[in-house]
Amino acid sequence: MLGATVTVTCDDLDEEGAATGEVREGEEDVPVRVHVAGALPGETVVAAIDHRSPHRPEAWASLRELVAPSPHRRPPACRAYGPCGGCVLEHLAYEEQLNWKTARVRALAAAEPALRDVPVAACVAAPRPLGYRNRSKLACARERDGALLLGAYAPRSHAMVDLVGGCRIAEPPLDDVAVVARDVLAQAGVVPYDEHTVTGDLRHVVLRVNHRGEVLVALITARRTWAEGPAVAAALRAARPEITGVLQNVNPSRGNAIYGAEDLLLSGAPTLEDQIDGVRLRLSPRAFLQANRDVAALAYRAIAGAARLTGRETIVDAYAGVGGIALTLAPRAFAVIGIEENGAAVDDATASAALNGIAHARFVSGDVAPRLAELAQAGLCPDVVVLNPPRKGCAPAVLTEVVRLAPRTILYLSCDPATLARDLGWLAAHGFPTRSLTPFDMLPHTPHIEVLAVVEFQSDAG
Repeated sequence: MLGATVTVTCDDLDEEGAATGEVREGEEDVPVRVHVAGALPGETVVAAIDHRSPHRPEAWASLRELVAPSPHRRPPACRAYGPCGGCVLEHLAYEEQLNWKTARVRALAAAEPALRDVPVAACVAAPRPLGYRNRSKLACARERDGALLLGAYAPRSHAMVDLVGGCRIAEPPLDDVAVVARDVLAQAGVVPYDEHTVTGDLRHVVLRVNHRGEVLVALITARRTWAEGPAVAAALRAARPEITGVLQNVNPSRGNAIYGAEDLLLSGAPTLEDQIDGVRLRLSPRAFLQANRDVAALAYRAIAGAARLTGRETIVDAYAGVGGIALTLAPRAFAVIGIEENGAAVDDATASAALNGIAHARFVSGDVAPRLAELAQAGLCPDVVVLNPPRKGCAPAVLTEVVRLAPRTILYLSCDPATLARDLGWLAAHGFPTRSLTPFDMLPHTPHIEVLAVVEFQSDAG
């Protein structure tokens, strides 16, 4: 089958946004599920098989011809659509993206016995399907003609795709600032880092914008010594007045991580203040914040509503980040404790609490499970626990400690519905069934789905 050209009628999208459909293989007429990037459900396409799984009846193919296009197909907004590999659903009408995301969460819930009867709301739309992303991460490289390039690596390759001047999901003015950054870096003679020869300086440029349109620039270098840094920073701020600070982050590692552990201020302010639904947040260069400010506000409001606060409750916010959720809930609670393993984020959250005049929220650094165990040993009985883990979900030790704390409500905001379903099944088996699931479209035009689960304690009598 490898290398063959097949006709596929697509019926769904996979978790990476490729359309899928079945074809028959061999004399035994075995059905093989084929994944075709760039195709859509309802379309009949001609595709060339690039890879056939040796373990299961599954294959991956490249789109060659649209035989019968979907009525939901739309012209992509970005010129780098396809090679970029980022917004893989730009060719699908936005309403259909929302429908697919709702259906995906409902299918995952139906596959988990503990969630089969749990209501799943329709996916909450993003107010801005384009121009929503508040951070741009751009890798630095050389084109064949020697020109400096800022962009992203194409999927499953080290080929660089130019993103500057054509990214439609970046919040203004990030794309315009990226154009200036590329030109300033080129004029300064900055040498991109080469991972093969381990030569050169600049690895990435990361731009973050706040609600006022102010921009913080992080220039990630392979070495601490970087002669061009101060001049580059000065030129950037002179060219774009909205740039409030420029920092150098030092990452000497040979891995794929963008950031290193050291930040050096080159010019201006070392942090940026943003705001989500009226809550002021201080952001250092490496701080994590949801990429879509508008949808984050909608999710935070939903969390606040589901918490049912009266002003007497104690809240524990695990995986607190810079404190966005904790500080949203704090004005309606008696006390808030945030746990975050990243020390810089804890500093940001503590500073953000001061910015908001909140004295009854404290943030501690450390791994979540041991910190939760300390709270249990101290006799703390939180009314509400908030979970907002990374894609891998919560470790069993974290869930064990949450159950030991016995909150009346767990509010679990997940960026991976599959690991969420797994964790919710575990919680249900330990007396904490899920009451509702609400998907949020945090990253339009991508397969990413954020889901809020409302989980409530069920006593033996209940």
